Amino acid sequence: MKKIQLFSAMILVSLFLTNCKTRENSPNFKSITDNYFKEKNELNPLDATFNGQNEYNDQLQLEMTDSYRKKQAAFFDKYEKTLATVDTTKLSIEEKTSFDIIKWETGTGSELLKYDTNLIPVQQFWGTHLTMGQLAGGASAQPFKTEKDYRNFLKRMDTYSVWIDSAMVYMKKGIQKGMVLPKALTEKVIPQFADMPTPKIEDNLFYSSIKLMPNTFSDEVKKDLIAKYTATINEKLIPQFKKMTDFLKKEYLPASRTTSGIGSLPNGKKLYKLYAKQWTTTEITPEEIHKLGLSEVARLNAEMEKVKKKVGFKGTLKEFLNAVRNKKELKPFKKPEEVIANFEAIYSRIKPNIDKLFSLQPKTKFEIRRTEAFREKTASAEYNQGTADGSRPGIFYVPIPDVANYNVLEDEDLFLHEAIPGHHFQISLQQESTTLPDFRKYNGFGAYTEGWALYCESLGKELGLYKDPYQYLGMLNDEMHRAIRLVVDTGIHSKNWTREQAIKYSMDNEAESESGITTEIERYMAIPGQALSYKIGQLKIRELRKKAETQMGSKFDIKKFHEKVLESGALPLDLLEKKINTWIKESK
Repeated sequence: MKKIQLFSAMILVSLFLTNCKTRENSPNFKSITDNYFKEKNELNPLDATFNGQNEYNDQLQLEMTDSYRKKQAAFFDKYEKTLATVDTTKLSIEEKTSFDIIKWETGTGSELLKYDTNLIPVQQFWGTHLTMGQLAGGASAQPFKTEKDYRNFLKRMDTYSVWIDSAMVYMKKGIQKGMVLPKALTEKVIPQFADMPTPKIEDNLFYSSIKLMPNTFSDEVKKDLIAKYTATINEKLIPQFKKMTDFLKKEYLPASRTTSGIGSLPNGKKLYKLYAKQWTTTEITPEEIHKLGLSEVARLNAEMEKVKKKVGFKGTLKEFLNAVRNKKELKPFKKPEEVIANFEAIYSRIKPNIDKLFSLQPKTKFEIRRTEAFREKTASAEYNQGTADGSRPGIFYVPIPDVANYNVLEDEDLFLHEAIPGHHFQISLQQESTTLPDFRKYNGFGAYTEGWALYCESLGKELGLYKDPYQYLGMLNDEMHRAIRLVVDTGIHSKNWTREQAIKYSMDNEAESESGITTEIERYMAIPGQALSYKIGQLKIRELRKKAETQMGSKFDIKKFHEKVLESGALPLDLLEKKINTWIKESK
């Protein structure tokens, strides 16, 4: 009996020592998240620059190359294996959320690498070539304060000339495989390269930062930088811009496809389903999304009918929307500065009410600027995040390509979406967090970030806006715009809709100009699935707010709800729902 007890005791000791050894050897979870962030920045140096991680400012990824995609695959595989070693029962709530986020990102990233998306490395809406132009202007995320800053961008420009060559190599492979842009998009890309060369070096976009050189630089440094920037632009970039322009016109445009959606590409339907998953962070199918979009369009049409009746318009809703598009009173500006001033006035109107809805507010400064001329014609209003250290403010960019036709209909809700309390609050609070790991401070999920911004548009009345029925119509119109996106994005990419069909459907249901709608439809053609994120995210946040209000009753606090939605940063929607459900349960 004693021998059996002794033997059992030895087994217990052995198990105890084994468990201790396992605990000692199990990876420290903070080191996992730290390394994950570091390696993500190394893979994506442009993202790192926008996130204020300046040690990568001299680098540029060649994201279309096979070698780069192998690095991505190795990165995803490494962290999927690393996560498998983690004992999740030992993690805190936020650490478990971080675990789930890394698992979601690596899984989705690995799936995307199965498709030849790298064979279409350029499009007109966003991408490396447009980001490099934005950075070159000297007023964006790339810093130009020290000599090192200038030499960093010099190296980045040098690599950019190689990037253009690589893009052409893979676009030629795309031609062979039938993985090409639609003709309408190629036509928009051509001027983005063709307009880059300039007769005078001083007028070149990539020379802009030289004009901003600090007075503290010595004459010798200034002279050297001027000579090297001039040589790089004239000898490397301009020849590449011309080469790409020639290639696009003579080879790529004739080979560009006549179809509008990626459903027509090899494995396109499967790829679109994956894009829908990536952008919505859900398993909702394109067919389900299409039906949801039709339902939301019908609901919003009914709301617009009420506004039409209120302002006394006699005629159909479509006639009303057409009238609003061209209403002179809604096009009051003669100078671009007046557009910016109008947004400043909106900001002033909501300031007294922000505290009523938000106890959690960012410290990052905020500015409103006109979109740079080189990208203004094809750009939408957008927000570029600031930095947590205060070195760069959050910037709300407004394109004003034709001030005489600028319509103020949606200015109030546009400000709530892109600026405050939309993207500026959400992104700035995320970056300023002292509790989130770095990789989450600078992370984003379309359904969460765009869903939050669209949800913020519905806060207008609570913030003192939408007193003018036309501004309220503007909010409905913008929400309709996002509902239409569910219909046309899925229509184009999973139901073989043409560009023209999608334009007509949008024209029939929203008060936007044909040129504006055309730009939007071409945007959806360029980045399949991204347009789905707004409405899917907004509907989930609305659903969670209604659930909290209903179940918590008098205990519901709108400031606390907003705090809970924002405090953990961007999340896949199922993780956000889990978080709010836990809060409701604990509060009850």
